[in-house]
Amino acid sequence: MPTRNLPPALARLIRVVTWTENALLIGMLALMVGLAASQIFFRNFFDISIFGADQMLRLLVLWVAFLGAIAASREGKHIHVDAIARWLPVRVKSGVVALTDLFTLVVCLLLTWQALRFMHSARESGEMAFGALPVWVSAFILPLGFTLIALRYGLRCMHHVQQARGREEIE
Repeated sequence: MPTRNLPPALARLIRVVTWTENALLIGMLALMVGLAASQIFFRNFFDISIFGADQMLRLLVLWVAFLGAIAASREGKHIHVDAIARWLPVRVKSGVVALTDLFTLVVCLLLTWQALRFMHSARESGEMAFGALPVWVSAFILPLGFTLIALRYGLRCMHHVQQARGREEIE
């Protein structure tokens, strides 16, 4: 979504969040590949394994998947169905896309609420993911990811509403 029509402070905040998301995604993906390769190397050549590596890899897969979904929603490349919208006139299409953005926003907010409930119950249970890492800390990506996706779709919805009203140019 273009940031040229946003207030400068909001556009700057979006750039900082985007940079942070990319850095986290790259760092966690590199850690995941390095940890998996190390685990394979040590198992094959020394017949030992890194303690907690399998649990850490499962957790990293979750985090990388959510960070990838956040990046996909940022770029407008998230899964969407546009079987009907592609044949509509451009202004009508913007209105239909705004409605689907709104639906996605509502679903993500509901999922954020449920993820927060899950974290709360995991915190009360005191369950550990592995080592000294509690499950509720490792699951922090769930509400964070759904919230960021909801915010992105909220901005996209406002953008598409402005396009449908003829106040912004349609790309």
